[in-house]
Amino acid sequence: MEKQTTIKNKIQLSGKGLHTGQLVEVNLLPSEADSGVVFKRVDVEGCPTIPASVLCVSDTSRGTTLSKNGVKVATIEHLLSALVGLNVDNVLVELNGEEIPILDGSPRFWVEEIKKVGTVELEKERKYFYLKESVSYVDEKNGIEIVGVPADDFKVTTLIDYKTKVLGEQTARFSENDDYEYELSKCRTFVFLHEIEYLQKANLIKGGDVDNALIFVNKELAQEDLNRLATLFNKDIAKLDVHEGILNNVQKHFENEPARHKLLDFIGDLSLAGQRIKGHFFASCPGHKANVEFAKLIKNQIDMSTESKVPVYDPNQAPVYDVNAIKGLLPHRYPFLMIDKIMEVGEDYIVGIKNVTGNEAYFQGHFPDQPVMPGVLQVEAMAQTGGILVLKDVPDPENYSTYFAKIDNVKFKRPVVPGDTLIIKLRVTAPLRRTFVEMDGEVYVGNTLVSSASMMAQVIKNKNN
Repeated sequence: MEKQTTIKNKIQLSGKGLHTGQLVEVNLLPSEADSGVVFKRVDVEGCPTIPASVLCVSDTSRGTTLSKNGVKVATIEHLLSALVGLNVDNVLVELNGEEIPILDGSPRFWVEEIKKVGTVELEKERKYFYLKESVSYVDEKNGIEIVGVPADDFKVTTLIDYKTKVLGEQTARFSENDDYEYELSKCRTFVFLHEIEYLQKANLIKGGDVDNALIFVNKELAQEDLNRLATLFNKDIAKLDVHEGILNNVQKHFENEPARHKLLDFIGDLSLAGQRIKGHFFASCPGHKANVEFAKLIKNQIDMSTESKVPVYDPNQAPVYDVNAIKGLLPHRYPFLMIDKIMEVGEDYIVGIKNVTGNEAYFQGHFPDQPVMPGVLQVEAMAQTGGILVLKDVPDPENYSTYFAKIDNVKFKRPVVPGDTLIIKLRVTAPLRRTFVEMDGEVYVGNTLVSSASMMAQVIKNKNN
């Protein structure tokens, strides 16, 4: 079995963001197993973090943007693609701005720096999700189709055709055994000349340059066009030239470099599904919006597979949070603290434990001769477990409380009695938006499902803070 990896040492790169034009410094730091890729905004108070997850995607207009609690990180796809291409599973990405630098428009510099420092294996095994059935996303209006079919390895085939003579129809292929550095890492982003002015008017590409993108020209340029472009890019007019339909003097690394770039973008966006995947993917004219929507479909399959598995509770395993740590996250106290410890915490799920004993105060009246844990308290235990998942990343969780906004589909399968150990699993179904979050909860005793519910909660700052 393959082990998870991280980088051996710190990596530092800086450059301008493609759309913001801001100079940003990025540090990649080694990270522990199962932490995944996490972005940390060190320029924002409290240094908030954002996991690389489709649940956090907020914009896909001209790149992929993640947001959480009003903080965002943009243009993440090239870095994510490089990490997947070099088999790096866990890394902390610290940056002092809102956009990852565009560099030369490719993942090349990330790949070079990762190879310089090297990677190190961690103790835990790498998790793969094998597609068990075909999955597809179709956008007929824009001529986009992405299909994934079961396979024993990871393969991607892309096709692009924008009905232009200068670009034509192109295909590209990549499999997990290919050399990512050679095949994809140098392939730069591209844009058509007619899109430039639109992007500029939309207050984008402030960091765009003829040096960090392939700019394809569909028509012969008049002198006034060249003058306007020279002003836009702050270039000497003599340095602007159309070579093989490209508005700069760079040479394409491959004849199908645009198709290869679309392929590496797809790899980066697909990683937001949260797990390494085995399957063969066919993408026709993909873009960030389609990539992310397809990644959501894959994540749904992953979640459905995970949901069918009963959480395994090993009492010999050290908890992620013991009862004292839980008290630091929740305001609940005796006799209403319904969680004893937290055993697992993922980016969108959590597993908690409640030991039910005969000393519980509610058994005095429910019922003295036939003690049964009230169903409403099982739901409360789910809610408290979910509250920990929501509050664990808040800098001052003691100043916040979570309140029920809605409870649906509550089901009780069998009674819970003294001596039972409740294994409580919560999974986020709709991430925190404004102050609301939606979750599905399940409670098990051993391998038996005893209760379940869907709930919406609101996170509110306490009035006395």
